Amino acid sequence: MRPGAVLRPVILALVALLSATACQPAPAATETTADAPAAMQRAAEPAGLHQAIFAGGCFWGIEGVFSHVAGVTSAVSGYHGGDATTAQYERVSDGDTGHAEAVLVTYDSARVRYDQLLQVFFAVGADPTELNRQGPDVGSQYRSALVPMNDEQRRVATAYLAQLARAHVWNKPIVTRIEPLKRFYPAEKYHQDFMLRNPSHPYIAYWDAPKLEALRQRFPGLWSATFARN
Repeated sequence: MRPGAVLRPVILALVALLSATACQPAPAATETTADAPAAMQRAAEPAGLHQAIFAGGCFWGIEGVFSHVAGVTSAVSGYHGGDATTAQYERVSDGDTGHAEAVLVTYDSARVRYDQLLQVFFAVGADPTELNRQGPDVGSQYRSALVPMNDEQRRVATAYLAQLARAHVWNKPIVTRIEPLKRFYPAEKYHQDFMLRNPSHPYIAYWDAPKLEALRQRFPGLWSATFARN
């Protein structure tokens, strides 16, 4: 029997035993990457540092992916969509706060454009056809959403979602939505740089490490071996 055939049941069993401090366990099937096309509408942001918010399931993986994109200076896990009184992991995990697990990405537009971040997000980060879930994680807090922080980002994000719908990369409708900007609340300290600090964590090893390998292979020009620490 191949080594992978032995290890996979072990990994699944470990994932099922994860504590409440982790993103939701019990995977049913592995996530897959997609051939998301390069954006036809390029971002035209002035040189300098910019920020954008992405929600796409458990923030550990999304943070980890963007932290390995060249030109990204930080990726902070947090909560977006609800208010301050419920911006805590235990409450957000109830799924009734309006918050999504999200990542605030700071990037240098001279090195990576917003439209390139969108392509990375949909190619290796999140499945835009899953409604209120990503992989094993179920609930509105795991919805996929784009949160533009300026008019240019909104223009590019709107055009890119329309482009993806026309491209039929996925065999199901795209449900990712553009959400209005509200206050972003950084998550608890133990969630920050989680993939970097916990590379052997069963959830990371099973769900998120493959995303990094896909990023490295699909986007060699954007790949950074160095993790952008918060």
